[in-house]
Amino acid sequence: MYESLFKDRIEAGLLLSEKLKRYQDSNSVIIAVPKGGVPVGHEIAKRLHLTLDIVLSKKTENPSNKEFATGAVSQDFVIVDERPDVQKEHIEQKTIMLRELLLEKYQLYRSNHEPIAVTGKNVIIVDDGIATGNTLLLSIAMLRKKSPAKIIVAVPVLPYDTLNTFEQNTDELIYLDASKNFRGVGGFYQKFYQIEDDEVIKMLSDSKPNE
Repeated sequence: MYESLFKDRIEAGLLLSEKLKRYQDSNSVIIAVPKGGVPVGHEIAKRLHLTLDIVLSKKTENPSNKEFATGAVSQDFVIVDERPDVQKEHIEQKTIMLRELLLEKYQLYRSNHEPIAVTGKNVIIVDDGIATGNTLLLSIAMLRKKSPAKIIVAVPVLPYDTLNTFEQNTDELIYLDASKNFRGVGGFYQKFYQIEDDEVIKMLSDSKPNE
């Protein structure tokens, strides 16, 4: 049985915004992980009067079980969880394919907009939940290179056994539920539907403009 059950991603964002109130109207930005993190981040950004942007990265799937990641890819980094049951050639092919996809997605979501400058700012990375954590760790590594003041990760739910990892890799970890009975992010939501690209584009365009 799950410890928490959220109505939807909007409710999760509302609850997280209460825990992030000290960052309201501050030198901070919300960086959401598409697609599921965008509605959560949009709600937080709206309530805290902060700008919303995205960070793009993708997990590489285990070919025998797509629910488990073998690593994660961005345009700048690759994180690989080496497993004897996954061939190196598979990972290399997936890396090339995913980097091409990320470039296409960035242009789709952000058009000709430049990424929000995060140097010297508090960066609040938001997702709708953490499963393996590979993709989010990659996003943290990407953003660290840009010299933010702080990196805060805010998520509704994560597995209890990942707490130490994320506490060590962030300046602050905000969450609603660290589950000891984790069976997938979607199980913590009453409504957990696929977010469409046009929804992401609209929420980003509705956000407070760059300053």
